[in-house]
Amino acid sequence: MKSLAYLNKFFYKYRWRLVPGVLFVIISNIFGVLPAQVIRISFNLVAENIQIYHLYAGFERQYVIYDIFGASLLLFGVLVLALSLLRGLFLFFMRQTIILMSRHIEFDLKNEIYEHYQLLSLAFYRRHNTGDLMNRVTEDVSRVRMYLGPGIMYAINTVVLFVLTVYAMMSVNTRLAFFSLLPMPLLVLSIYYVNNIIELRSEKIQERLSALSSFVQENLSGIRVIKSYVREDFVNVKFSHESENYKTQSMELTKVQALFFPMMLLLVGISSVLIIYIGGVEVMKGNITSGNIAEFIVYLGQLTFPVMSLGWVSSLIQRAAASQKRINEFLFEQPEIFSPAVLPKPVTGKIEFNNVSFVYPDTGIEALRSVSFSVEPGQLVAIIGRTGSGKSTIANLLMRMYDVTAGEVLIDGYPLKQLNLEGYRSQVGFVPQEVFLFSDTIANNIAFSADVLDINAVEQAAKDAAVYKNIMELEQQFQTLIGERGVTLSGGQKQRVSIARAIMKQPQILVFDDCLSAVDTRTEEEILGNLGRVMKGKTSVIIAHRISTIRNAEKILVMDEGHIAEQGTHQELMEKQGIYFDLYEKQLLEEEEASPAPEN
Repeated sequence: MKSLAYLNKFFYKYRWRLVPGVLFVIISNIFGVLPAQVIRISFNLVAENIQIYHLYAGFERQYVIYDIFGASLLLFGVLVLALSLLRGLFLFFMRQTIILMSRHIEFDLKNEIYEHYQLLSLAFYRRHNTGDLMNRVTEDVSRVRMYLGPGIMYAINTVVLFVLTVYAMMSVNTRLAFFSLLPMPLLVLSIYYVNNIIELRSEKIQERLSALSSFVQENLSGIRVIKSYVREDFVNVKFSHESENYKTQSMELTKVQALFFPMMLLLVGISSVLIIYIGGVEVMKGNITSGNIAEFIVYLGQLTFPVMSLGWVSSLIQRAAASQKRINEFLFEQPEIFSPAVLPKPVTGKIEFNNVSFVYPDTGIEALRSVSFSVEPGQLVAIIGRTGSGKSTIANLLMRMYDVTAGEVLIDGYPLKQLNLEGYRSQVGFVPQEVFLFSDTIANNIAFSADVLDINAVEQAAKDAAVYKNIMELEQQFQTLIGERGVTLSGGQKQRVSIARAIMKQPQILVFDDCLSAVDTRTEEEILGNLGRVMKGKTSVIIAHRISTIRNAEKILVMDEGHIAEQGTHQELMEKQGIYFDLYEKQLLEEEEASPAPEN
C-alpha cells in the first residue's frame, strides 16, 4: 500500500467526487438492508394470517381476511420493489461519482507519466526499452484505475454493507448472528494468505508482459530485416517462448484465484446451514420468529457478493500496488539534464569546447578526451574520423543530450549548462545519424518544429534539401502518409526529409550528424550548395565520413580515438599527409575501384 500512497494527491484533487460517492454507497446500502426487515414482517404476517384465515373457515367473513391478507402482501411487495429501485438509483449515483473519478485520475496519471518521460534524459532511454515504457503508461495505469474505480467502490461498499448487516443481525439475535458469522475469521485469514501469493505473481506477470511488449514492438519495427533474412519462423519461435512465459505466470495466478472463489462459496454455504439449524432451535425456544430466519437468509445473501468480491478487490489492490510500484520507479527517476531557471537568450552561433572529456554513463566508454576547438558565428566546420572516434558524441554534447564529464562547452561565451535548455534547442537544427520520421504526412514531418503549417515554407525547405522532385512524383505529394519510421521512403529520401525538417526550423546553429551517407554525390553537392545560401551568417557543423562532403569547410577537425588528431582546411590537412591524407587516399582508391572500367 506504500506505493499506492502516491495516489492520495488525486483523491484530494477529486474529493468532491469521492465524498459524495461514499455517501451514495452508505445510502444505497441502507436501502439494501431495509428489504430484509420488510420480508421478516411479511413472513410473520403470512404465518399469523394463515392461522386467522383457518379460524374463519365456514364463516362469510373469511374472504375479508383473504382480501386484507392479499392487499398486505401486495403492499410489502411494492415496498420491497420501491426500496430496490431507490437502492439502484443511489448505486447509479455511486458509479457516476467514483467510477468517473477513476477515469479522471487515469487521465491525469497518464499525462503526468508522459510529461515526466519528456523530461528524462537520453541516457534513461538507452537504459530502458520502448515496450517497457509503453507498458507502464497503458497496462499498469489501467490496473491502477481498476483499483481507483471498482476496487475502492466495492471495498467501501463491502465494509458499509458488512457493518450495517452485522448490526442488524446482532440486534435481532446475538447467538444466531455469532454462528452465522463464525466462518468469517477463517475467510479473513485465507484472504491474507492468498493476497501475498497474488502480489508476488502479479509482479511476475507485469515483468513478463513488459518483456513481451518490448519483443513485439522491436520485431514489428524491424520487420523488413526479418523478412530479408527469412527469419519469420525463428522470430515466431521466440515469440511463442515469450508468450509461453507470460501464459505460465498468468496460469499460476489463475490457479490461486480458481481455488479462492469456491472456498468462499463453501464458507457462505456453511453459514446458511448454521442459520437454518441454529435459527430453527431459536424458533422452537420462542426467542425469534420464522420471519427472522428468512431475514437472516436475506442478510447472508446480501453478504455473499461482498464476501465473494472481497477476494477480487484484494486481487485488484495487490495488482494495482505492483503496477504503481513500477510506475513510481520511473516517476521518481530524476533527469540527468536540468534546465536552469533563466530567460532564453538569442544565440549568435559561437561554439567553444574547452578540454572536454566524456564517458557514457551507461557503458563506461570514454568517447572524448580533452577535446578543445572553437567555431565562430557563421562558420562552416566539418568533423571527420573513423567509426567510434567520437564524432557523434560531439553532436550529442552540442545538443546537451548529455553533460560533459570534464571540461566545458560554451555557447556565445556562456556555459551551456547555464543556458535555458528549451530556448537554446529551439535555435539549433539537428539532423541525427539515425533518421526518425513520424507516421504522418510528409508536410507535417517537415513542419514538425512549427505550430502552424506553412506549405510554402515546407516546399522551400524540401527544395533546399533536394527532395522536392521526389515528393512531387508521389501520388499524394506532400500529403503522402509516411509509414512507421518512414518505411515507405528510401534511405536517401528519409535523410533529405529529415534535412528539410531542420532547414524549416531556420536555426542559428545547424548540426549534421553524418546524415548524407545515403545520398549520391550529385545530390549531396546540391544540398551543400543550398545550405551555403540558407545558412549564410549562421553556424554549421557537419559530421561526415566522406571527404567529398566536407572538403569546402572553413575548418576541418579530424577525430581519432576520442581526441582531435588534426585540424585545418582541406589544403592544409592534405599538405600534412597525416590521418586526413590517408583517409582521402583510401576513399579516392575506393571510388576508382567502384567506377566502371573505360571501354577500349
